This record gives sequence, structure tokens and C-alpha cells, in this order.
Amino acid sequence: MTTQNLLVELLVEELPPKALKRLGESFATTLLDELRRLGLATDASVVTPYATPRRLAALISHVYLKAADKAVQMKLMPASVGLDAAGRATPALLKKLAALGADVSDPAAAVAALRRAPDGKSEALYYDSLVTGATLDNGLQQALDETLRRLPIPKVMSYQLERDCELPGWSSVHFVRPAHGLVALHGRTVVPVQALGLRAGHTTRGHRFEARSETITLTDADSYAETLRREGAVIASFAERRAEIARQLQQAAAQLGGGVRPIEDDALLDEVTALVERPKVLVCQFEPEFLAVPQECLILTMKANQKYFPLLDAQGRLTNRFLVVSNIDPADPSAVIGGNERVVRPRLADAKFFYDQDRKKTLASRVPGLAKVVYHNKLGSQGERVERVRAIARAIAQQLGGGPLLHQADTAAQLAKADLLTDMVGEFPELQGIMGAYYARHDGLDEEIAQAIEDHYKPRFAGDALPRGAVGLVVALADKLETLVGMFGIGNLPTGEKDPYALRRHALGVIRMLGEKALPLELDALLRAAVPAFGERIQDPTDALLDFVFERLAGSLREQGYSAQEVDAVLALRPQRLAEVPRRLAAVRAFSDLPEAGALAAANKRIANILKKAGDVDPHVSPVLLQEPAEQQLHAAMQQVLPQADAQFAQGDYTASLRTLAGLRAPVDAFFDGVMVNAEQDDLRLNRLGLLKRLHTAMNRVADLSRLAV
Repeated sequence: MTTQNLLVELLVEELPPKALKRLGESFATTLLDELRRLGLATDASVVTPYATPRRLAALISHVYLKAADKAVQMKLMPASVGLDAAGRATPALLKKLAALGADVSDPAAAVAALRRAPDGKSEALYYDSLVTGATLDNGLQQALDETLRRLPIPKVMSYQLERDCELPGWSSVHFVRPAHGLVALHGRTVVPVQALGLRAGHTTRGHRFEARSETITLTDADSYAETLRREGAVIASFAERRAEIARQLQQAAAQLGGGVRPIEDDALLDEVTALVERPKVLVCQFEPEFLAVPQECLILTMKANQKYFPLLDAQGRLTNRFLVVSNIDPADPSAVIGGNERVVRPRLADAKFFYDQDRKKTLASRVPGLAKVVYHNKLGSQGERVERVRAIARAIAQQLGGGPLLHQADTAAQLAKADLLTDMVGEFPELQGIMGAYYARHDGLDEEIAQAIEDHYKPRFAGDALPRGAVGLVVALADKLETLVGMFGIGNLPTGEKDPYALRRHALGVIRMLGEKALPLELDALLRAAVPAFGERIQDPTDALLDFVFERLAGSLREQGYSAQEVDAVLALRPQRLAEVPRRLAAVRAFSDLPEAGALAAANKRIANILKKAGDVDPHVSPVLLQEPAEQQLHAAMQQVLPQADAQFAQGDYTASLRTLAGLRAPVDAFFDGVMVNAEQDDLRLNRLGLLKRLHTAMNRVADLSRLAV
């Protein structure tokens, strides 16, 4: 059977730019998957996705005109149910065959066409048939319908079809945007499919302003992208268009010299790619006096409102030039450049006005206004929240040394949310914390406090930097603990994919700060110390919150490459100093490589089971009750090995401690080979249990080694 390439294109009005990339990928991959399911595409078939602001398309290679017929073997029922004693078909069998479309007008012939074969202990009846393969006309219709149904459309709109374009049964359509054209070409042949009230053809449209003609005729599937580029002035491939924009951005910046570079923002690049079909990068500028405004404000207003690419100098400072990606390539770009410069000027003027107005009031004078801002109906206002963060911050700072740190952390915690009431943050919520730091410096506060106000939201996302100084760490910890304890305390827990208060991110932030900054703080005590700040508003959630934090820690460690067994062994002990976790994991990994590891892990698991059944065991050992040579030898070995292992553990050398304990393998093996733990004499039994209890405690100080047993 021969194959040809298949092109499907849906021409629409401008698609939502933030969704275009996902829509294009979904359209292409789902169409290929459905054609493969129907047998019309092969495993060797590949799909090339196309997505522009006005079209979704896919080019699929090696597509059959008709799928191969398929032999189907279907088990019907046991022969004893389908046939009576004389071998004639029962009503149940005839009903089943009729439902499958078989001819039952002659029951004897119908039975003769069946196959009888053993099925375990009995015999069953099988119906063998040949299912005709799907044709491309019907199969593509099914695949296209399913593809459109599964598109990740952010919001559906409804529209009416033009009367002269209506297909039977279509008058209104529900889709992401109004559709105006459908192309389906198998090689050079149009496949007669329909979608959204449209019949497939071989014509499309190019760029709104720069196409050579209003209608573009596609001669075959393979020439689609080239024809659109040549006749329609459109780069159909999202990836190719994105790469071209990135190239032009770098080229335009390089031509300016001085190490100037465009800001890096993948999300912005994706969005701009979804806004243009024929990109042309142009250099624009604004008045230098606007650079007196914090650059974060100017960058955000240019990116968020205008989709411009700000230019930074070699030191990372904002320049008064920016790049715009135009959707046209005019012979004289001055009008386009001038228009964009006129548009951006009022935006920058607004930012300057907000900045000047905000500085007329100190951050401290804004704090009382937080009492009027609702945080949560069960947890009160932002003002009450600030007081809780202050209390938690003071408790943390006291543990870390008190003195100036306590005073600075309290001040930073008091002012950290004040910028929520500024005009700048009201316009750009993304700048909260950042603007607070600028205003704190303007108010003459210490740099440590200003940095803490900016950093107390960190880390904001995976891979984000941690707070820079001790004050920022204290306030960031306090802020995240207040959120975690408060939300868990009122039962507002994340479920499935819903986590509106970003509790998972807050938990990972706490984990990172405690671990990466090696803070001498115990997790359990830290959580419990935050509870009193809420008074009677919450129930103590510490136990549930501890489980939540350790679950997040386990997931994070597995993502870092540690095995589930290694993570399970270490976290089974619930280590409260999270900075120790990496060293414990390294020790477990080194221990696992030792030849003694498997036997000791298995023995440790056996000991744990024995002790669990024995209940409360006194670890005291009386040497005079050690009668068997094997238990005497184990006790003597422990007397020699355990002090050394304990000393190494106390020094934090967990790897050496476990390596030292590995020396007990031989006496442990001999003990289980030659000693009956559950002796009939109570004193002997309790003494042996005590020996095992002491051994178990020593072996599981770094990690629960029984979790390593296969």
C-alpha cells in the first residue's frame, strides 16, 4: 500500500496568543494519534505542527488512503452456554451474533462458521471476522472531530455562520475563534471532510497586508509552508518563527554595540511569536529622564503592556532603547518606530507619576492601612497577618542570636507588606517587595532591611534565588510559616492540582532555606513556635504540616536523583535539621555500595520485626547472661565498634559512622545463625532483646537501614 503526506489546516480569526503554542501542539499530535489509532498512519509517520495567529495546521507523513483490513478474533461464550445438547445454537448465541452483524437466518450455518477452542478447563466459541479498514475520507473526519474536541481551548466563544456558507445542520458554532477556512490535502487530492460548518478545500489566506493575493491555492501538501512563505508572507512554523525573532533581536542589539542585549524572557518570546506571522524587529527609544524610575517598573510596563523587549547594557542596567517586533516589513520603518515610541511614552509617564507619588508617604505611615485590607475571612486582615509574621520572625531571630538581628527582622516584617498600598504595586502586583525595597531606601532604612523587604517573597518559584542576608531569611521564613500554619490551621489544604495559596511552593521554600543555608533550626520546633501567633483562630496543625513538608522534601530529593529507597531510609527518621539530609543521603549511598550492606539491611529489618513484636524493650545488657558464643562475640564486637561509630556520628561524619558499623556484619550473621532470641527463660530472652535493641538503635541513627533491604 502506498502512502502520501497529509496536510490539514484550519484558518481562523486571531487566536489567543498565550494559548497558541499549546493549541498548535495539541492539534498536530492529536491528529496523528487518531490517524494511527485508525490504522491510517504508521509508526514511521511524523507530524510537523504549524501555528500562526490565524491558523492551526499539521503536515503528517506516510498516510494511507485506506487502512489495512484487520482480522478480529472474538470470544463469544462457553460452548455449553451457546450450544444445546444437540449442538444447536441457543437463543443467547443467536442474539450475540446478531448484535455483531452476523447472518443468523440459517442458525446451523452460523454455528458452522464459529470456531471452538479450549479456554482453560472448558471449551469456548469464537467468532472470527475481517474488519474492513477505514478509508481516509471517513477516518480523517473522525480524527478531525476528535482533535477539535480535545483542543485545550481556554475559553469558548459562539458565533453564527453566514447563511450562504452554512452546511446542513450548522447555523451556530462553538469554538475558540470564528473559523473561515479548512484545507485537507492528501498529496494533491482534497479529502472531503467538514468541520465547524466548513467544507475542506485547497485554498487558504496569507498575511492580512503583505500577501501577494487574497486567496492562495495550495497545489499539494508538501509545498504548504513554502507556498505560504512565498505567496502569503507567512512563516507558518511556530518554532521557526520564534527562532527568527530571537535571531533578529540579537542582531538588532549587536548592531547598537556596547554590549547591549535584549532581556531574556521565554514567555514573552512565545507570546510575541503568537502575535505575528511575518516578524520584523525594529529599534525604538524613549527619553532618558525616565531611567530615574526603578528599572523593574519600566521593564514590566514595556513587557506586560506593549510586548516590547527592553535592552540592557553590559552591566545589566536598563537603557533608553527597546526592540519592537512588527508584523509588517515596511520600506520606511520610521512611521512604525514613531508610533511605538508615542505609545510607550504615556506608559512610562504613568510609572514615573506612580513612583513620585508613592515616595511622598513613608512605608511606616502606610502600615495602619493594612488593617483595612482583607487577607482571609478566617484569618483576618493584612494588618493582623503582619503582626503574626512579626511574632514568628522575632521567635526565629531570637533562636539565631537575637540582638540587632531581632530588631532588624522585626522592622522588616512590620514594613514588608506596606507596599501593597502603593500606587505602583496596585498597578503592577508583580512588583510587590521590589518596590518596598526602593521605598525603604528612600525612607533612609538600613540596606539589610530594604533587602529583606524585597527578598521575603523568595524563593518565588523553582530555582529562584534565596534571600541574600540573615534578615531576609528570617522574614521569608516567618512569612511562609505564617501562610502554611494559618492555612493548615483552618483546614484550607491543597488538593490535587488546586493550590491557590501556593502551599507546596511555600513548603519547598522553607525546605530550601533551612537546608541550603544550614540554619540551626529544628523543623518541628519551628512549626510549633509559629502556632501561638494565631491565638484562638486555628487548631494546631503541626503534625499534618510536618507530614506535608516531608512529602515535599521526599519529592524534591527524588527529582534531584536520589533513589526512592535512599530517600525513604533517611526521611523515615524524620531528621529535624534539614541541612543534615544531604550528608545522610550521601552516607546511605556510600553504605549501599559496601559488600556488607545487603546482609546488614536484611538483618536490621529482621531485628525491627522482632522488636516490634516484643513491645517495649530495655536496651540494658547483662554480660553474665550472654551464654552462647555467638551472642558473646556480638556483644564484644559492639563494645568495640559502637563507641567509634557514635563518635563519628556526633562529629557529623555519617559516612564514616555507617562504614564502621559495617564491621558488625560477621558477628550479626553468626548471632542469627547460632542464637535463639525468644528463649524460654525470661531473663535470657530479655537480655538478648536488649542486645538487639541497642544494636538497632546504633545502626539506625543515620537512616533506617531496614528500608534498604530488597
